[in-house]
Amino acid sequence: MIESKSYKYSLKGKRIFVAGHNGMVGSALIRLLQNIDCEILTVTSKTLDLKNSPAVNKWFNKNKPDTVFIAAAKVGGIFANSTYPADFLFDNLAIQNSIIENSFKHNVKKLMFLGSSCIYPKDAKQPIKEESLLTGELEPTNEAYAIAKIAGIKLCQFYRNQHGVDYISVMPTNLYGPRDNFHPQNSHVVAALICKFHEAVKFNKKEVILWGTGKPLREFMHVDDLAEGLIFLMENYSDGQHINIGSGKEISIIEFANMIKNIAGWQGAIRFDDSYPDGMYRKVMDISKINNLGWCSKISLRNGLQDAYNWFSENYEDINKN
Repeated sequence: MIESKSYKYSLKGKRIFVAGHNGMVGSALIRLLQNIDCEILTVTSKTLDLKNSPAVNKWFNKNKPDTVFIAAAKVGGIFANSTYPADFLFDNLAIQNSIIENSFKHNVKKLMFLGSSCIYPKDAKQPIKEESLLTGELEPTNEAYAIAKIAGIKLCQFYRNQHGVDYISVMPTNLYGPRDNFHPQNSHVVAALICKFHEAVKFNKKEVILWGTGKPLREFMHVDDLAEGLIFLMENYSDGQHINIGSGKEISIIEFANMIKNIAGWQGAIRFDDSYPDGMYRKVMDISKINNLGWCSKISLRNGLQDAYNWFSENYEDINKN
């Protein structure tokens, strides 16, 4: 297999399938790929159920992609993961299995599988290195999703080892940005807080109640930063080991909440309900591997959150209709 340090894969002229193009990550990828001389392939969930491998096989046979980004997944926050673990495990396994299997059947030249930082053990040494995978127990609140993503990483590795195909896996940190999932119960922390503080302003609330203690430390990255990094890795990385991508910077949930509160211009009080779980106390990625390849995050947290808040505010009415 080609060594990643001297590796180059040009996306110019390629037929690129972005699975999950309407989601936060997929739509960000589309925005950047439109600046490259390539053919972008997309399909909606109404037209094609990505869990249905025979149907995916027919779609691949007709559209003939040679490059694939797997940004399609069933995602959610602590509440959704804890309430629907069977759905998160089954649906994500089905989606990734059908795309990876049919990519191999139809001779896709390069494939990127997107995982999540939740794949790492709850007690992993911080910052979390790629080598920490499978060295300890997972965080229970998102175990089902993590197991599915670990299976996807291993499937890409095994296809690579057994068949010599160029399949890679990338593990993003916590993401935010336009087209995030803003469901009041099923969203991740950034989207949930943006929604809470926007509505606190809109409905003149005096108090906002947040889950946990506010003490955990988290790392966040704007989805446009991620998309740029994914394109960089698709063109410059080829290795069996998955690779982390993140900002490398961490902030407490209480500091983070106050940052969004200030962006929203809300003057009320934040109260933390510690009867709800915090999840992992600290989670920040070791991104030295991608930094050494020549890429680093560029969008500051303050500027990125302002962009995400502006997008949510402008689309609030449409989001609430769905």
